[in-house]
Amino acid sequence: MKIMTRLLLCACLALPLAACQDEADTQETVRAPVTAPQTDDRDAWRAYLNDVVGRNMEGIFNQPYVYLVPTDDGEEDFAAEYERLAERAETDLARGIVRGNLLAYAGHESSSVADMVLRAFENVPDGSMEGVRVLFIGDAADNARVEQAVSPAGVEYIFIEK
Repeated sequence: MKIMTRLLLCACLALPLAACQDEADTQETVRAPVTAPQTDDRDAWRAYLNDVVGRNMEGIFNQPYVYLVPTDDGEEDFAAEYERLAERAETDLARGIVRGNLLAYAGHESSSVADMVLRAFENVPDGSMEGVRVLFIGDAADNARVEQAVSPAGVEYIFIEK
């Protein structure tokens, strides 16, 4: 009987200690948002996109589609790279994007990004993308034309000014 009493006493003493947690362990750390790059540094843009897309993934169940539009730096390979990305964006939308997906479009030159979004959504049937979130990261001057192009598809449109 003494052993049972001692075990119960130890359990009663240990229970409050087990329930106490360090306050720092229970608080979530909130990272400051990464600022949009002001240059065409692809690594900086990738880090920025990882942050922005991650902050907008609530309710998204699948891997996001991210389109980082290259900058026209006068290099010969720009046109080919832009064309490949634009074709990929068109093909992805032609296959059909279902509810629970996110599409993110960004790049240093906002007008080029907007042009790509318009081109990609050109043949998307009205109402065919309900439940899909589209992020356009660019300049406010391009926001209206992008929103006008994607809205008929029924997407949840989010504009993020860079």
